[in-house]
Amino acid sequence: MSSSIADKLFDRFGETAFAVVKARPEVDPAMVQDIFGEAATMLHNGLALDHLDGHDADIVISELCAALADADPTTALLTRFYAATDEPTDLHDPRGAAVAYENVLRILQL
Repeated sequence: MSSSIADKLFDRFGETAFAVVKARPEVDPAMVQDIFGEAATMLHNGLALDHLDGHDADIVISELCAALADADPTTALLTRFYAATDEPTDLHDPRGAAVAYENVLRILQL
C-alpha cells in the first residue's frame, strides 16, 4: 500500500472514530479510537487496499468508513461489494474494489 493510501486510511478512520463518538456520546471515546485504529492497522498490514489506484482507494476508504460506522457493518460491506461488482459507479477498477471489500471482510473477520 502506498504511503499516501495508508495515510488516507489512518486519517479517515481517525476522523470516522471522532464522528462516531460525537454522534453517540454514550460510547467510550478511547475504545472507539482503539477499534478504528486497530482496524486501520489490520487493513494496512493485510494489504487490503494495496492493489487499488489512488482514485479507487479514496472511494473504497470512504465507503469503508461509512460501512464500519453502520449498525451492521457486515451487511454494509456486502452491499458495497455487490455494488462494485454489479453497478460500478466511477470506479476505475470495479473488480479491484470488490476484491478490497472481500479482503476487508476476511481481515476483520466480519
